[in-house]
Amino acid sequence: MLRLRRMLTLLLSVFATLYVVLCVAAFALQRPMLFPAPRAAIDLPKSQGFGRLPLSGDLYVDTYHLPAPPGAPTVVHFHGNGEQLLDQLDLGARMHTWGLGFLAVEYPGYGASPGSPTEDGIYAAADAALAWLRAQGVPPERTVLSGRSLGTGVAVEMARRGYGSRVMLVSPYTSIPAMAGLSFPFLPTRLLVRDRFDTFSKAPELKLPVLIIHGEEDTLIPVAMGRTLGTRFPHATVETVAGAGHNDVLERSGPARVDRMAAFALGGP
Repeated sequence: MLRLRRMLTLLLSVFATLYVVLCVAAFALQRPMLFPAPRAAIDLPKSQGFGRLPLSGDLYVDTYHLPAPPGAPTVVHFHGNGEQLLDQLDLGARMHTWGLGFLAVEYPGYGASPGSPTEDGIYAAADAALAWLRAQGVPPERTVLSGRSLGTGVAVEMARRGYGSRVMLVSPYTSIPAMAGLSFPFLPTRLLVRDRFDTFSKAPELKLPVLIIHGEEDTLIPVAMGRTLGTRFPHATVETVAGAGHNDVLERSGPARVDRMAAFALGGP
C-alpha cells in the first residue's frame, strides 16, 4: 500500500510538473501564435496612397489612404492577424469606387513596419491613425470603423474611444481568452492570455449601428461568436454567409459582401 501511494504521488508530481511546463510554454509562445506577422518584402513607397505614421520612439506604421470625396465617409479598416497592409488594396479600391474614402493601418511588426505586435501597441497605432485622419478634416461622424478577424477587436476599441459613427465587423470573436479556450480547453486560458481584445465586454457600451458578417462554416472563429455579439451590441445586424469559412467570407460571393459593407458605410441599414 505504501509503495502504491508513493507511485501515485510520483505520477501526480510528474503530471503537475508537465502541466506547469505546458502553461509556461503557452504563456511564452502565445504572441507568436496570435500575431504571425507576415512581412513585406520591401519598404512601401511613399506614393500611390502609402504613407508612414510616426509612433512613440523610433517606431512607425505604414498606412494606405485613399481620400474621400468632399463630405463622404472614410472607412478605416483593421486587418486580420495573418494579413498585412498590402493585402488591403483591393478592398480599398472597391470602397473607393462607391465614393468612400479608405484608410488601412498596419500593425507594429507587420509588413514593413518595425516593432513587435501587442494589443496595446496595435491600439496605439490605430489611435494615431485616427487622430491623423481627424486632422485631415474627417470628423468621427464621417468615420466608419471596419475590422476583419483580429481587427474586429481593434475596431471595437476605437469605437469605444469615440472615433467612429458606424462599425463593420467581419468574422468577429468575443474575446481572445474565449478563442484560446476553444483551442486549449485544458489550460487556464483566462489567466494566461495577455492580449485580450475583449469585444464581448465592450459591446453593450456602443450605441452605434453595427454590421456583423460571418461565414456559417467558419472553423477558426465559430459563427456562434458572431451571433452572440449580435445580441450584445444594442444596434447590430448579423448576416451569415452560407458555405463560407473564415478566409473566404467576403470573397465567396464575389463583390456582393464588400458592396454590402459599402452601402452600410454610406448610411444604409
